[in-house]
Parts: sequence; C-alpha cells; structure tokens
Amino acid sequence: MEKQKVVLAYSGGLDTSVILKWLEVNYGYEVIAVCVDVGQGEDLIAVKKKALATGASKAYVVDVTEEFITDYIYPTLKAGAVYEDDYLLGTSFARPLIAKKLVEVAEKEGAVAIAHGATGKGNDQVRFEATIKALNPHLKIIAPWRIWDLKSREDCVDFAVEHNIPIPVTKKDIYSRDRNIWHLSHEGGNLENPWNEHDNSIYMMGVAPEKAPDTPTFVEIEFEKGVPVAVDGVKYSPIDMLHKLNQIGGVNGVGIIDLIENRLVGMKSRGIYETPGGTILFQAHKALEKLTLDRATMSFKKTVSEKYAQLVYDGLWFTPLKDALDQFVDSTQQVVTGKVKLKLYKGTCAAVASASPYSLYNEEFVTFGEDHVYNQKDAEGFINLFALPITIRSLMHSQMQQEQKKEKKVI
Repeated sequence: MEKQKVVLAYSGGLDTSVILKWLEVNYGYEVIAVCVDVGQGEDLIAVKKKALATGASKAYVVDVTEEFITDYIYPTLKAGAVYEDDYLLGTSFARPLIAKKLVEVAEKEGAVAIAHGATGKGNDQVRFEATIKALNPHLKIIAPWRIWDLKSREDCVDFAVEHNIPIPVTKKDIYSRDRNIWHLSHEGGNLENPWNEHDNSIYMMGVAPEKAPDTPTFVEIEFEKGVPVAVDGVKYSPIDMLHKLNQIGGVNGVGIIDLIENRLVGMKSRGIYETPGGTILFQAHKALEKLTLDRATMSFKKTVSEKYAQLVYDGLWFTPLKDALDQFVDSTQQVVTGKVKLKLYKGTCAAVASASPYSLYNEEFVTFGEDHVYNQKDAEGFINLFALPITIRSLMHSQMQQEQKKEKKVI
C-alpha cells in the first residue's frame, strides 16, 4: 500500500528534525521536507542533505527572500505596523509566506497533510494553520507538539540522540531562535524568568549598545511611495539594501529589544529581538510621513496601524480586512516620497533631517520672522470659534451659580 505524503515545514533545527523522524516512526508517512528561505543566512543545501539523511523522501529549498521583503515586509512598513509599541513583527509576517509555500508544495506532491513544529502554547501554530485554512482547507494539519508524549525540548534532545539525529543545540544551550533577513528572535532557556537579565553574548546580528562606536553614524534613506529604494544616494535591490542596513544598524547596536508580549493564545512571553535594518527603515519612514501626511490622515492611520499590527501578529494575513487596510495604506503612501537622514549612536536611531517634494512644511508660514502670507490677526476669530463650545459651557455654569446665589439670598 502506498504511503500517504505529508509536507513538513523543516528548518533543520531541533524540533523539526525530531518531528521528521517521529512522523515516519509513529505514522508511517512519506515525509517531504520543505525549507523556505526567508533570508535566514544558513547553509540550506546542508539543511536539505540533513533532511534526506534523517528520512525525508524529498527535500525542497524554496528561496522567497525577495518576495518576503516586497510582499510582506514593505506592506507592513508602509502601514507603520508595530505590535504593542515595540515588536516589528519579524516572525509574524514570515509565517504566512512560509505556509503559502507549504500549501503549494503539498498541492504539487499530492500530499494529504502539512506538519509544523510550532508548539501548542505559541502564536505560530495559529499563523501557519490560519493561512493553510485560507488557501486550502482540505489539507489535514499535524501539530506534533499538541499530540506527542515529548513534553520538553530536553525530551526532544533525548529522542534525537536515541535516533542518531544530529542537532544544533544541547541541554545547556537550549534557546529557541527564529531568524530571517528582517530579524532574529531568542526565546526559552533562562529568558523564561523575566527577572533574569539577558546575556548580551546571545546577540548575532549586532553588538550591545555600550560596545558600539563612540562616534555617531549618519545614514540617509530614500523612499518612493513609501518603499525604500536607496541608501546614502545609492540604489539597492531589496535584499542588498536590508543586508547593508543590518550591517550598519548592527555595528551601532540598533534594534535590540527585550520584550514581554501578549501572545494571541492568552499568555505572556518574553523574547529578545534583534531588528537592526528594520528599525532604521521604520524610523525613517515614520519621519517622512510626519513631513508629508496631513494631521487627519496621520491620526486615522495610527488607528489603522494598530489594527494592521494585530492582524499580522495574529496570523490573519489572507483576510478581507487585511486587503481593505492595504488599499487605504497604499492610498496614503502616494506622497511618501523623499529622503530622511538618521543618526545612529549606541543603540539609538533618530531622524535628524528630512526632505520631500510633497512636504507639507512651509517655511513661509511657520517662520518666526516677518512674512507676507499669514495674517496673525486671523487667529483671533479662529480661536473664538474653536473655543465656542467651552465658552458657552463656562457662561452656562456662571449663570447657574448666579441663580443659586439669588436663591440663597431669598431663603
């Protein structure tokens, strides 16, 4: 009897290496490993060989790095979406793209199921499965962490040793990491106690701010309709640009956060996130919007940004609301063209200058010197009308107080 096929989201790490063998041993599946390259900077040919050596019948390496940047990072950047004020969604928006590629391979191979290594306590299970259900609800989903008898990462280490599976962690170095071209996250281990200060030695994309250069670095980012196109006057491809900005930001200790976040499943978690290039782009984009968007649009866009971040964090990428918000965001970005100069210094990243052909800043109007375009006397009438509701309210209270005084005198 022909074995049923299952497509496994495979990274070559501890969890997915164990899952590959576990699916084969416990269910007799023919496992097809799929490693999606989102710019994690690993030797994916070696990962493919490891998958085959561990028992996969086939192993795909799918490079989607540029698609990840242009179709997932840039829309989120244009939206200004930041989860709970700090998290630049590095893991969140990679998951829908990875799941999309898993569905494509499953359909090509005639697989009956997709398996992933997300735990039953995390957000990624939702992100993977919501995407799969949106794109092909007929595929079965297997989430081993929700059903097997391995209760911890230490148990996974023991299983790997028992089945001669080479693994990249030990019981002493037990951090769970997720990396792509946008960011790197660290979770687990001693980070699970929020009273433990994290060790700066875990950084892989940059240095601790105190170890950054003693002199500031200046970098100029140019945008066209909300999309970054040049660094210091030089045009770059999306991939090359992020590599360059990651290097510049990393050297200066930019983009490191120690975050307690609210997971979708109801618990809080702690992670150390490194997003050097992404932090530079977000700060530059925000500064350019302040120059080019009017007050009402900026105010409403903040509401959209918050909702957008929540949708991305919750794995609801392929939804009608997300599509509708994208249309609003894109309409706002028609004027977000120009350049921003930023100052990087020991972990800080601040915009210090900006320019745009669509700038709404008009020096003639705001100057403290003499001008011929603004009549300051006009402000009096404006203030009278603007403050009319509170003026009327104050008059009403004054009248009531006078009437109360009269009543007391009569008594």
